[in-house]
Amino acid sequence: MSEKTEPQIGPIRIGDPLDAPSQPIDVPDHEVWDADIDKGFAWVFHAGDDRRLTRPVIIADGFNHGKSDLAKLYQFLDGEDHPFLTALRRSGRDVILLGFDNRTASILENSKAAEATIRKAIQLREGSERLIVGGFSMGGLITRYTLARMETDFHEDEHQTGVYFSFDTPHRGATIPAGVQAFAHLLPHGLDLKPHPFAQQMNSPAARQMLWQHYDKTTQKIGVAPERTALLNELDRVGQWPRIPRKLAVANGRGDGIGLPDVEPGEVTLRLDVRYPGTTFYAQAQGDDVTVAYLYRKFPETERTITTSDFPELDGAPGGTLATYEILAKSMIEAGGEADLRQPHVCFVPSVSAVDISDFARQGDLYARVDGLDPSQSGVDEFHCSSTTTAHTLPTEELCTWLLERF
Repeated sequence: MSEKTEPQIGPIRIGDPLDAPSQPIDVPDHEVWDADIDKGFAWVFHAGDDRRLTRPVIIADGFNHGKSDLAKLYQFLDGEDHPFLTALRRSGRDVILLGFDNRTASILENSKAAEATIRKAIQLREGSERLIVGGFSMGGLITRYTLARMETDFHEDEHQTGVYFSFDTPHRGATIPAGVQAFAHLLPHGLDLKPHPFAQQMNSPAARQMLWQHYDKTTQKIGVAPERTALLNELDRVGQWPRIPRKLAVANGRGDGIGLPDVEPGEVTLRLDVRYPGTTFYAQAQGDDVTVAYLYRKFPETERTITTSDFPELDGAPGGTLATYEILAKSMIEAGGEADLRQPHVCFVPSVSAVDISDFARQGDLYARVDGLDPSQSGVDEFHCSSTTTAHTLPTEELCTWLLERF
């Protein structure tokens, strides 16, 4: 290694764990739709052996880097904690997994794949059973927007959908620590001279739309990205939510205001050495000019302190969690560095966001007891929060059963 260059660092993917099953299972035979699905593709798992499509359930993939891996998505949704897809098929439902050519593309762009899949399901469906349409994480946001847009831009019942559902979807935004976002842009470019894939992911249209606060690599400031403002304006244009279907939402986070008590605001979450020596991340605390990360790179030498002002205590908040710092620590160790990992998991989608009952810029709103709030504040008709804090998008028996009883 030259003294003025930095060795490569392998992939770092901080996104939905939907394509990271811990217990791979066999994927059943299925039909593939790809020829006429713009921006995406779908796999169809029929309920019966006759391969007739009669009771379609469309489930959209979530946010991560690159193209959807529907084999891994099936394994995660059916083999990770509860056999959600098997339960659907045993109840006579035809499961349609919707994947995207680029999961970091704009939500508005990937809405084209959702619309095409809905239309194809209607075209091939036998009988008049109304569709169930939804998704996990960002997939729930893509399908929510698609259904509302189809009602607004076409006929109000264009989508022929009876139930919409979302599973830990960031309806009011998601959060990735500002220091982690900033660190992505210190990683070395690839041999193709393109930014590191993690930097591409953090600066992608989808990340800019989804994240409540986004770190801008050009201005080095943290705020609401223009792409998020544009998305919120577009949601306003289509009425925010579809009006025809019954709307359901579940959250992987708790609804009693309890999050991750071990994550102490201001305390170290991760410290790096050898590679990026002295780089330190801190749990988000309240206040002005709060240091959330000290970043140091040797080649070319870069030193940066990341601060926030008027942020609530996001990292330990009630919500579905991501192994954000564990993923980062593992990647640094594999690249020859050292890591002192203190807090592997932090909040990614706050409970109040997943059930669309409150924004979370204020501490009191972020830690609100969702179970005690007026349900009419939410955009959905019915919602359910997990009884325990669980990983983002984890299809637990509790949450899956609640949904299945309402399909």
